[in-house]
Amino acid sequence: MSCATQLLRHSRKLRSAQNLLEVESVCSARYFSKDASTFIRRDDMPSLRPSRLLGKKESSFRLIPARTFKVPVNSASNIAHFRQPTGLGFNRASAASVRHFSSSDLPPHQPLGMPSLSPTMTEGNIARWLKKEGDKLSPGEVLCEVETDKATVEMECMEEGYLAKIIHGDGSKEIKVGEIIAIMVEDEADIPKFKDYQASSPAPAETKAPAPSEPAPPKKEESEPVKAPEPKPVKSEDASQKGDRIFASPLARKLAEDNKVPLSSLKGTGLDGRIVKADVEDYLASATKGAPVKDMAPSADLNYADLTVSQIRKITAARLLQSKQTIPHYYLTVDTRVDNLMKLRAELNALQEASGGKRISVNDLVIKAAALALRKVPQCNSSWMNDFIRQYHNVNINVAVQTDHGLFVPVVKDADKKGLSAIAEEVKVLAQKAKENSLKPQDYEGGTFTVSNLGGPFGIKQFCAIVNPPQCAILAVGSAEKRVIPGKGPDQFDFGSFMSVTLSCDHRVIDGAIGAEWLKAFKGYIESPQSMLL
Repeated sequence: MSCATQLLRHSRKLRSAQNLLEVESVCSARYFSKDASTFIRRDDMPSLRPSRLLGKKESSFRLIPARTFKVPVNSASNIAHFRQPTGLGFNRASAASVRHFSSSDLPPHQPLGMPSLSPTMTEGNIARWLKKEGDKLSPGEVLCEVETDKATVEMECMEEGYLAKIIHGDGSKEIKVGEIIAIMVEDEADIPKFKDYQASSPAPAETKAPAPSEPAPPKKEESEPVKAPEPKPVKSEDASQKGDRIFASPLARKLAEDNKVPLSSLKGTGLDGRIVKADVEDYLASATKGAPVKDMAPSADLNYADLTVSQIRKITAARLLQSKQTIPHYYLTVDTRVDNLMKLRAELNALQEASGGKRISVNDLVIKAAALALRKVPQCNSSWMNDFIRQYHNVNINVAVQTDHGLFVPVVKDADKKGLSAIAEEVKVLAQKAKENSLKPQDYEGGTFTVSNLGGPFGIKQFCAIVNPPQCAILAVGSAEKRVIPGKGPDQFDFGSFMSVTLSCDHRVIDGAIGAEWLKAFKGYIESPQSMLL
């Protein structure tokens, strides 16, 4: 038995304190606690004391009329209204709660945030709203068109209600995923109350203070606001400089010299303040990120126009830059004779026209040949995953399509299992969707290999494409041209059509011999196209 219990039992003055604490401890805690709901006012506390404190545990209480309170719950921006039950304490069963999503006196509403419409999406643009303020919404109806990092995708409504307020209108750019773009209400009469509504910016997660476990006076918290931790000064001059000498690793010195970075402006984080490679890289990254691009002063006779960069072009630029900087590219080029291919294409198109099907292009035959070569050499149908190489069992071919909105790469899934007619039909549908900027995520996600053809449309003889991560290879297809080749006899010659193709490979996944083996298989299918029909 504890000392406190013995005092309460044997002391004549403190004998009744146990019954008193059973009541007043709860009242005091709810009054002084910042996070607890204030169901009892301090001036009401004497009226709640038991009329008889000695001998009996049962006590009578004076009931207080029911009152309505605003009780903060969880987030500072969310307020729940509770009706206080009669008597002492909080009865959850009898408390009626109505959830609100604003600290102001607004009716119940639901904020609509920017959705994540692709796995790599971090922000998006509002292309246009298909609904206006005051319109009734039903599940499945399209609210707006969102421009993601891949394509323009329709955002559908998930619940029934009314569109009360549009926060970000047509053409709004760089909206973070989760940021509120509109407000929806259930009652049509509540729409005018959101005319001047403004969404508050979400508080950063690191500044959100946890709820105190013990009651603390409010004045103390107001007088001592939470301060951000001050960064500790790094003694780089004392650590990395002894006299006039600056201690740095040879690689850091070389990197700083190549980028014309003075070592005296760097802070060493290595042993004893030694400047290492990471310090130079961090300095270059911060300088590049923080320094705005300086506008070139145009000459008097120079006319120009600044074009707006779309979200798709921004992401494409970032991905291509990342690919060239992080993927060790190498290139293999081979010339393939396409006379037999063109002859087979003419025969197949005659059959297609007779049956009312789509014409088969050279690119369709290239896609089929690439898919079959990937099935024969599966090492090229893989991805680098840092700790392992992932080899895919599905052969999904992305096809590069250039449009006015940017570069799109819709995917033909299981191309090795489809016929030429099915591939031709699917490619034409996907290309039309890309030009109309109406591709869905399932139309371009899941590719394992990419084909880019600049020969047929533009007559480019040969080029080297950039690997599309996380894939490990991309095939660049040039145009076909006629060449003079040696004939059967010593003084004879012949003519043949040749097409140059270049395979760009990720050397982390595909060794040179493996890339050459894939090109050999691809060339065999192109020069003997009847084998693709087997």
